[in-house]
Amino acid sequence: MSPVIRWLELVQAQTGSCLWWFVRTQVTDFLTRLKTLSNRGEKLNSDASSTASGSPNGENGTDGTEGHTNQNGSNSRSETLFLKQVKRSLVKLGLPLPKQLNLGGSNRPPRQNRPLYQRWWAWGLVGIGFGTAGAAVAGYTAIRAIEQDLPDTTDVLTYNQSGTLTIKAANGEILQQLGPATREKIDLDDMPEQLTHAFIASEDEDFYEHNGVNYQAILRATLKNIRAGEVLEGGSTITQQLARVVFLDQERTLSRKLREALLAQKMERELSKDQILERYLNLVYLGSNAYGVADAAWVYFSKSVNELTLSEMAMIAGTAPAPSVYSPLINPDLATQRRNIVLQRMVVAGFITPEERDAAMAEPLALQPSDPRNMFSEVPYFTSYIQQQLPSVVSPEQLEIGGLTIETTLNLEWQRQAQETVAYAIRNYGPYQGFEQAALVAVDPRTGEIKALVGGDDFEESQFNRATQAQRQPGSTFKTFVYAVAVAGGISPYSSYMDAKLVVDGYEPQNYGRRFRGNVSIRDALISSVNVVAVKTLIDVGFEPVVELAQRMGIKSDLLPAYSLALGSSEVNLLELTSAYGTLANEGNHIEAHGITRVFDRFGNLIYEAEPQPESALDAETASIMTWMLEGVVNNGTGWDARLPDRPVAGKTGTSEERRDLWFVGYIPQLSVGVWLGNDDNAPTNGASSTAALTWYDFVSTLLEDIPVEEFPDIPYSFEGREPTIELEPVKPNRIYEASSPSEGGSSVASEDSWGGGSSSYSSYDSYDSGYSGGGSSGSSSSYSGGSSSGGAADYAPAPEESYAAPVEEAPVEEAPVEAAPVEAAPVEAAPPVINEPPPVVEPAPSLNLPSEPAPEAFIPELNQPPQ
Repeated sequence: MSPVIRWLELVQAQTGSCLWWFVRTQVTDFLTRLKTLSNRGEKLNSDASSTASGSPNGENGTDGTEGHTNQNGSNSRSETLFLKQVKRSLVKLGLPLPKQLNLGGSNRPPRQNRPLYQRWWAWGLVGIGFGTAGAAVAGYTAIRAIEQDLPDTTDVLTYNQSGTLTIKAANGEILQQLGPATREKIDLDDMPEQLTHAFIASEDEDFYEHNGVNYQAILRATLKNIRAGEVLEGGSTITQQLARVVFLDQERTLSRKLREALLAQKMERELSKDQILERYLNLVYLGSNAYGVADAAWVYFSKSVNELTLSEMAMIAGTAPAPSVYSPLINPDLATQRRNIVLQRMVVAGFITPEERDAAMAEPLALQPSDPRNMFSEVPYFTSYIQQQLPSVVSPEQLEIGGLTIETTLNLEWQRQAQETVAYAIRNYGPYQGFEQAALVAVDPRTGEIKALVGGDDFEESQFNRATQAQRQPGSTFKTFVYAVAVAGGISPYSSYMDAKLVVDGYEPQNYGRRFRGNVSIRDALISSVNVVAVKTLIDVGFEPVVELAQRMGIKSDLLPAYSLALGSSEVNLLELTSAYGTLANEGNHIEAHGITRVFDRFGNLIYEAEPQPESALDAETASIMTWMLEGVVNNGTGWDARLPDRPVAGKTGTSEERRDLWFVGYIPQLSVGVWLGNDDNAPTNGASSTAALTWYDFVSTLLEDIPVEEFPDIPYSFEGREPTIELEPVKPNRIYEASSPSEGGSSVASEDSWGGGSSSYSSYDSYDSGYSGGGSSGSSSSYSGGSSSGGAADYAPAPEESYAAPVEEAPVEEAPVEAAPVEAAPVEAAPPVINEPPPVVEPAPSLNLPSEPAPEAFIPELNQPPQ
């Protein structure tokens, strides 16, 4: 027995459980009684044997018999009493009664008892004891394992509900919250005391006394529910409820309840009561998509928590046990009953007086419902873009769990101004120029951060994002990539081409008004947006170099290597085009445009951080030359309306065929901005790209106070002797027709009806003369005065012309080297003549005489035509 007792004492010392104390007591008592019974049985047998052998001759038989009988009777009564006690002990332990025990009170002497180790029931008792002890040890071990596996309770302080998505602007302001999110979080010190008292009285009256689990409350709730025959209240503390919200699900299992209790106790050890209460009041679901007391105050009463009355506070607290049932928007009568219960409990708890309770109960229900804050985005085109980009930066598992917080690049003030600018352009310019939609994008070229993005003016009517999803022909804005390859390949900006009639492999580019200008430098051709020169330049530099440079600069759309590529026949979207122009602003270094900077999971852990790295797309010298050329577009050319009063601007206009798309993409050193105007159904407009330039001005001019003045980098002193940084791959057309002068054929206005006559001819590539000349800029006074106009023409001049006379009508129309190019009118654009003198000083112009209001906080000049 002693080893068993010592073992039980050891288990009791390790576990501290009352169960083991009970087992030890019962087993010890029972074994003691069994031993006593065994000793008495042996003594009775010994006495009986002695009496039988003590009178062999029978002399004292009568007395001896009588004495034996008396003594045996007395022992039998004592034995019977003891056996009854043994029976009670066995029954108390729930064990079967051994058959060897005679409990019937017979006077017969008991049979000789066997040792305990030969008794099956003794071994059964020992087995039960060991089994119970083993189960207790296993339970204790399991509890310790669960405790060691419990999460870090400080995660409570940064937790967001699963299935939520919070999008923030660059300044931390919330743009949108999706899913079961707490939309407004407030500190405990900013909550009215009566509001916290209402929740404590309703949910956990002993909140400040227990250690996370309130056993008295559990027993009290259990008895109350048993008497009522239904579940009227629970025994979970506020701490347990918070643990359930943050770490657990709503599964009703013993293991979950055990884990909840252990978590609550751990939270009480590691967090303060105020921290627990504050997080609970900010996370608890209170019905009607309201999470936390601030959300509930807004959703039910359109108030802040500090504006709530006692009655309203009690009603909000009353929804916590069953939010879908007690919501005043769903069941106002039940909500009122719950409010009154909470008020009564506040009286019992000593938080309010009976008079205050009565006044609050008498207050009528005065609901003023509102949608949860931040459910609908103020900047929907940007936030929808962010949601589309999110799968590229976080895993599907993290997306499914949710609770994500996304920090973005958006400058909210700039975004609001961009949205107003787009709406203004549609209302005021659109009706007169035949477009119904507009889009605008602003990108920081030095970081790639999207500062503003507007994909339309009515997200509810159309969620189609014209800034990121609309693939449209960029028109002449694509010429920038062609000329950038030429300059990087060593061609001088002053090098000239003959602007005259051209038909190459059946494709005939046309200028605006079908007019030709003769010898034009590529700089002047860019400023005046001359289409023929752009196509001739593309032939000399090659398709692949242009496609590859555009892709390095940020164009992600597929680009078709055809002659019309020079005029923007391949579709792109506004975001990538704006980002590509930003590469020039960043001295040839491209950083991919992005809107997401960081992503945090539901516990506040950083799971993604953007680390954009600049990639050299173009050498800095070429980038500075292209910027200088694009400055001319704004100062002297088609981008006239985008000029800013206090700083340089570089950019390019673009118009697709039949004016379906009107573009302007321009930049200052710190910001690249793109504007598109058009129609969703691709219908032609009757507008001009200068309107896009004006819209660009409307937006950027409002940001000047936020952006310090910077100058563009200096261009090289001389363009001579520049080493090429891009290898050119000239195209070898199958057939080419090229007029030798603008008036060749009898008129300076070229058309398909006036091809013949003069010395015009068709040529094979081997005798093609593109009209390229490295000798200067055709007399333009805007040429750079500090360097030579040479530019290395000899390296790029085609072979001497070997022409043959052929009738125009018999000329074959053949496919281009890469892909068939249809004979169609090239995208055209209004262009001024080459400027030979400085532009006039810009004077403030009166506002447009249009029916709608002027653009907010923006100076709107007239729709100026480029200077003549």
